[in-house]
Amino acid sequence: MNGDADGVTDAPAAASPRPRRPRPRPAGRAGGELLFRLADDEFVHAERLTEWQIYAPTLESDLALANIAQDEFGHARLWYDLLQELGYTEEECIWRRDPDDWTHATLVELAFADDGWGDAVVRTYLYDTAERLRLEALVDTSYAPLADRVGKALAEEDYHRDHAVSWLERLASDDDARARLQAAVDDLFPHALSLFAPGAHEDDIRANGFRRASLADMRAEWLDTVVPTLEGYGLVVPEPDDVERPAARGRDRTHTDDWGDLQAAFTATHREVDFDRPARLRGEEA
Repeated sequence: MNGDADGVTDAPAAASPRPRRPRPRPAGRAGGELLFRLADDEFVHAERLTEWQIYAPTLESDLALANIAQDEFGHARLWYDLLQELGYTEEECIWRRDPDDWTHATLVELAFADDGWGDAVVRTYLYDTAERLRLEALVDTSYAPLADRVGKALAEEDYHRDHAVSWLERLASDDDARARLQAAVDDLFPHALSLFAPGAHEDDIRANGFRRASLADMRAEWLDTVVPTLEGYGLVVPEPDDVERPAARGRDRTHTDDWGDLQAAFTATHREVDFDRPARLRGEEA
């Protein structure tokens, strides 16, 4: 599926698993790009976080991360529902979508490190700080259906960030744990910068007032927040302009080797179910 919200498209042959049809898309290409970025980030981030259920270091952190993942799935649903109002189906948005069409930042798709609790803490801190800035920039969006939903997502982001900061403080007080945090910063920071990589229709997103702040301004504010915070816990943050950027950026639909396995895993059940045949209870006669 093409993530752009373009005009009328031709219907494919009947055998295609992802039927296309004419779609009214009042937000245009720019609105579609913005919504897919929002939804894809949240959905993929949540999918990764679910890997920590029953494996987090404490029962409280296990429950907290499960709740955060549930929130992020809910936020993704807000944005995917708007895409369905533009004419996309749920299958086109998620379950039958070509993995090369996803536009999430590579930060959220990476597999966790082997000793990955520090990775999870740093990742959620970097991501949720950026997510709050992005949502704040949408509060006065000109796109009314989006404006109606931003408040719900924004209200839950403080809890996500507070959980990450509490664990940063806790882990940074121990030399071995701080070393693992540092390894996570080294690995994840270059990918976190891809959160602010522009898409093809960034100029139109701004020109139409869909998002009031520029990506460059949000990136600067994010750096002004995360760099001193991490340094305050004794961590060394790479100079952003000197970072060797990963070849895959996510926003341009290029992805890391970790993405294929993750996407195959969360779509497996959907691909195995035959939705054209009614389900039968076990033991029921064929």
